[in-house]
Amino acid sequence: MSVFRSDLSLETRDATGTGAEVDVALNLATGNIRLSILWTQDIQLSADSADQIAEALQRAASESRSLAVNKEGQATEDPSGPPVA
Repeated sequence: MSVFRSDLSLETRDATGTGAEVDVALNLATGNIRLSILWTQDIQLSADSADQIAEALQRAASESRSLAVNKEGQATEDPSGPPVA
């Protein structure tokens, strides 16, 4: 199982027809966001596609912040108590 969860609503391809795709994925372990351009080194986007990618990145950023808050909350609720020096 991958630690990355891709934004399945994002279906963006190169505007010139090369077949290149963009993937936005959230690393569920770290909260980092991966932006991948698949099958090539660059991609040309229409304005609509650029908007879709921006929205996918915003969704991932929001989820990343939620993961960080949840992890922080779990750390403060640790039943083992504070660390001993």
